[in-house]
Amino acid sequence: MKTILKVSLIITAFCLTGNVMAQQVSFGQIQNQISRGKDGVNVFDVKKDSTEFKGNSIDLGGAFALQFQALNSFNNQKDVATPYTNYRLNNLENNLNLPTANMSFGAQLADGVRVNLDLYLASRHHNETWVKGGYLQIDKLDFIKKGFLANFMKYATIKAGQMENNYGDAHFRRSDNGNALMNPFIEGNIMDSFITEPGIEVYYNRSGFVSMFGVTNSKLNQSVAEIVPTVATEAKPNTNTTISPSLLVKLGYDKQLDQDLRVRLTGSLYHCANISSNLYGSDRAGSRFYGVMSHSAYGTVPLTALVNNFDPMANKDSGRFNPSFGNWSTNIMINPFVKFKGFEFFGTLEFASGGDVKGVDAKRTVKQYIGDVLYRFGANENMYVGARYGTVSGKLANADAKAVSINRFESSLGWFMTKNILAKLAYVDQNYKNFTQLTGTTPNDLYGGSFKGLVFEATISF
Repeated sequence: MKTILKVSLIITAFCLTGNVMAQQVSFGQIQNQISRGKDGVNVFDVKKDSTEFKGNSIDLGGAFALQFQALNSFNNQKDVATPYTNYRLNNLENNLNLPTANMSFGAQLADGVRVNLDLYLASRHHNETWVKGGYLQIDKLDFIKKGFLANFMKYATIKAGQMENNYGDAHFRRSDNGNALMNPFIEGNIMDSFITEPGIEVYYNRSGFVSMFGVTNSKLNQSVAEIVPTVATEAKPNTNTTISPSLLVKLGYDKQLDQDLRVRLTGSLYHCANISSNLYGSDRAGSRFYGVMSHSAYGTVPLTALVNNFDPMANKDSGRFNPSFGNWSTNIMINPFVKFKGFEFFGTLEFASGGDVKGVDAKRTVKQYIGDVLYRFGANENMYVGARYGTVSGKLANADAKAVSINRFESSLGWFMTKNILAKLAYVDQNYKNFTQLTGTTPNDLYGGSFKGLVFEATISF
């Protein structure tokens, strides 16, 4: 895969070089593109601008992020009996995390038509370069005929490709590997929705009203291999032998009511009848809280029973919650956003339902409520202070007697040194409730668990 990627990049660079010589391609003259710097903060969905088409143009961007982490994990596992007498959570050093980096390539191919390719140069889950996704964005249909459906396309946008699917507004304010400039905090939601499935999204935004309708093939990794059913049992019905499309819908209102006040409210739906991917476990870059709630190797001497699960790649989602739906999934997210002068409020109300296993089984629902408040101040609002509180609750399986819950408090200070450089310092305190002491017969790391401490992050995006 790495070799194929390198060869592809070399061929692409060669072709672009030849194209520049043949057509006098410009650089940076890209239409309807959201800024990767501070000007892109709180810009959601897609946007229309007045950038003039001056022929083919190339765009190149990047993003880098580095954290200094000072977090400690705790739980209530004490005096665990043989053969787990050596059990303990990992002690975490106060030190730097693995730096992360992104790269973006883009090209204006025609008036109102552009393409974008996003790469992860280094991430928590993949230390090597790999492709996040790419898409074609169409804001005009003049390539069919001059002025074709011009009155419709004045307000409409079409996106097609394998891309970051637009479920909810929270993913516009989360850190995406090296790209952390849009996130005023360190981490995203506890139950973090993010997925890149191939499909089409159609937007129509007019007079403040926001709408998007999309469909994907529900697969994160593409394959035409046959799905062979497993042996059915009462607890585990037949595996689905077909893959159903995923449906995406977003409706809302976003209006700058006057010079000081902006109000936005959206509701989003993501539904898949036969799950292939996982909306809450498909961020292959991983979380920002490295190694929290992970255990060291333990068991009999020598330590052979279980290994250390600190590994940042294998345990990439530490600090997050995944409801682990296995059959079908219906997810609804409501996001209010209000900005009055320097004050901002952003909220998430999410209701995620699904089945436990492949086949047909009963529904369980997990709920998430998160709110953050910011005050931006200074020259051009280049500094901010803020706080976020969130909670997730729900059953891990239909058979469970009790629902578990997780709550997180995070405060943050931020300084935009320039429009492309942000430094932020956050304090986080996360707690786990109602998790069982044992998972099967082994100690549960999350039993009476918590982690807390400081994280400093510096990020550059251009």
